[in-house]
Amino acid sequence: MSIEFPPVPRPDDAAREQARARQQQLTKPTGALGRLEDLSIWLAGMQGYCPPEAPKRVRVVIFAGDHGVASAGVSAYPAEVTAQMVANFVAGGAAVNVLADRVGARVRVVDIAVAHEAVDVPADVTKWHVRKASGRIDIEDALTVDETEQAIEVGRQLADDEIDIGADLLIPGDMGIGNTTPAAVLIGVRTGNAAAVVTGRGTGIDDATLDHKRAVVAAAMARAAAKSGDPVALLSTAGGADIAAMAGFLAQAAVRRTPVVLDGVVSGAAALVAEQLAPGAKAWWCAGHRSVEPAHGLALRQLGLEPLVDLGLRLGEGTGALLAVPLLGAAADTLARMATFDEAQVSDRAADA
Repeated sequence: MSIEFPPVPRPDDAAREQARARQQQLTKPTGALGRLEDLSIWLAGMQGYCPPEAPKRVRVVIFAGDHGVASAGVSAYPAEVTAQMVANFVAGGAAVNVLADRVGARVRVVDIAVAHEAVDVPADVTKWHVRKASGRIDIEDALTVDETEQAIEVGRQLADDEIDIGADLLIPGDMGIGNTTPAAVLIGVRTGNAAAVVTGRGTGIDDATLDHKRAVVAAAMARAAAKSGDPVALLSTAGGADIAAMAGFLAQAAVRRTPVVLDGVVSGAAALVAEQLAPGAKAWWCAGHRSVEPAHGLALRQLGLEPLVDLGLRLGEGTGALLAVPLLGAAADTLARMATFDEAQVSDRAADA
């Protein structure tokens, strides 16, 4: 198998220009709604018409996978928690379920590389399984090249599945004990930052464990440094099946003209690689929030994305992205429903100073 994505289409420039022009006509000073104005223009480009509509069919897809590097002692929780949380997502008991209900989104969880068997989960969760956990990336490769390509293809199929049944906004979620370690490695390699800069506390590790985690990240970065320009080789060496699948998902969403709200540091790492797989894909993404993980801000900077909220989150799952969804609705509604100066018979001339 050889992974290739077709050219990514540009967002609709004419719709964006119409949205920009309409913003100038609404009953407010120019720029007074700040980022909401930018968001409305972005949405118009995504949807291809002005004014855009608030997203109505929001879908969160959680990519679950274990990482062999968790055995190196980089997390505050044991690997068994990944499978337990998969069952919790299915039962509707996680933070992502609560926040998704709040905004009318649906949640889907898929087992890409969970090491332990989750109980009471439907077959649609496990049928996407690539392998049991990814390799311990400080001393061995995460995946074979074939497994990496298989995982990317799984992500592409999942994007197609959701778009084909009507999703108009996608959110990638993550679940995997130890997954902030490969995320830090990928971001460090792709942005040229050292392990000490990109490594964070993940699940809330103490200072001694953080020092150890930095050493693990540094060892993995040394193994992966030469692979920075080859996304498949980089994912094989230092990623994981869940991150590879998420990268394929993000790339295919852009190919299919479907906007994405990115979540935290894991989706940030996947996005950096997805942009390599499908150049131009980042135009179809916005950043839902900024995680407290230090690597996340570096990834967003490289992608040229400014987060919509910054609430000190580090949970993952898609939670931060879901908190940004109401802002998209507010951006679309203000552009569509506010009166223009002419309609309201309000002067559009600024008073003389």
